[in-house]
Parts: sequence; structure tokens; C-alpha cells
Amino acid sequence: MAVWKLDDDLWFPNPRLGEEDGLVAVGGDLSVDRLLLAYSNGFFPWYAFNMEHEPHWYCPLDRYVIFPNEIHISHSMKQLLRQHKYSVTVNQDFEGVIHGCSVAQGRNEEGGAWLGPDIIEAYTRLYRLGYAASVEVWEPTTDLQQRRLVGGLYGVTLWNAFFGESMFSLVPNASKLALIYLAKALENIGGHFIDCQFETPLFVSMGGRHIAYDEYMSLLSSSPH
Repeated sequence: MAVWKLDDDLWFPNPRLGEEDGLVAVGGDLSVDRLLLAYSNGFFPWYAFNMEHEPHWYCPLDRYVIFPNEIHISHSMKQLLRQHKYSVTVNQDFEGVIHGCSVAQGRNEEGGAWLGPDIIEAYTRLYRLGYAASVEVWEPTTDLQQRRLVGGLYGVTLWNAFFGESMFSLVPNASKLALIYLAKALENIGGHFIDCQFETPLFVSMGGRHIAYDEYMSLLSSSPH
């Protein structure tokens, strides 16, 4: 097991030789080209911006994904969908979503906070070039011309996969609503999977499951490039 030090060249080591927790490399930058190379090989950056001074690159060999046609919609979520209480959009407020993800529930003040200025800037660049996307959940207000962003998610879009980065909710179930909407949208276009990065109780409840890195890369490489 080892952790590689990246340099200015664009490359990533064999993830099978990394640490058990998925850490494979440190260093490099968050340029568009490096991020695209990373995601096309199953890597993603994850590091505490107020504690670390360079990106840490992870590529777990045990992947946790949601297949769009396997999304689990609970009875309570079906009721919420029927109520049409919230509206859901795509790519109408990426910057609002990534900012919401960074500060919701005081995340940016936690010791291990990872969604800092450098990450926000890097993924906003990806979005502007068409390599990232957001799903927004809106709550109507008394002013019909206004609405309030109450949740959403964002991630990287590469080939026919969505690599989830973060989500937030200011009202109950907003992030679940965004995830359901994303899964249905991906299913409609033949999307292969939503990469959840790690297992969480929320993703378990939504139908996520583990797959091996080899299967993950096989699905990714079968996408139209």
C-alpha cells in the first residue's frame, strides 16, 4: 500500500496499489483536464481545505452506486411527489447549489470541511464547460415572482454517468427529491449509474449498492465517449 505524490504532469497511479481507505495520491491541481482524467478513472478529490494544502485523491475499489432504474421511492416520498409542494429544475442555479452544499448546517465551520473556495471554483469551471450539473429544489413563496432554493445536489457529468459530489436540504426530504429527479432523468437518457462515492444511510435507503471497481470501470468504459 502506498500514496503517490503527483506532479505537474497529468497522470494517476494504479488505484489497486493505494491505501485501504481509497487514498491513492496527493498533490497536483484541480484543473479541468486533471479532474476529467480523474473521474474517467474513478478518482475524486477529497480533503479538508482548512487543514490540508493540496488535493488528496481517492479511488476506492469498493464503489457505492445507485442504478437509475433501481432508485427506491418510499411511500412518504411518493406522497410528497404527488403533492407538488416543491418544483425541481436542472442547471438553473449551480452556484446556488454548490454554495448551499458548502454552508448548510454549518458544514463550512467543521474541522474536516472539504467544500472550500478552491473546490467551489474548480467545479464551477467544470459546470461552465458542460462537465458538471446541478439539480435544484425550489419552494414557492407568497410572491409569485420569487421562489426559495431549499435543497439540491451537484456533481460531475461524464459520458453516461453522474458522479455525485454533495447535496443539501433546508427542508425535510429536499435532497431525496433531487436524487429521485436525477435518477429518473438519467434513466430516460440511458445513464448507467450515479456514483455515490461512499455508503451512507440515505443512499442505502434510496437503493444504492456496492460494486467492485472492475465492474464500475467496465460500465464507465462502455459509455459513449
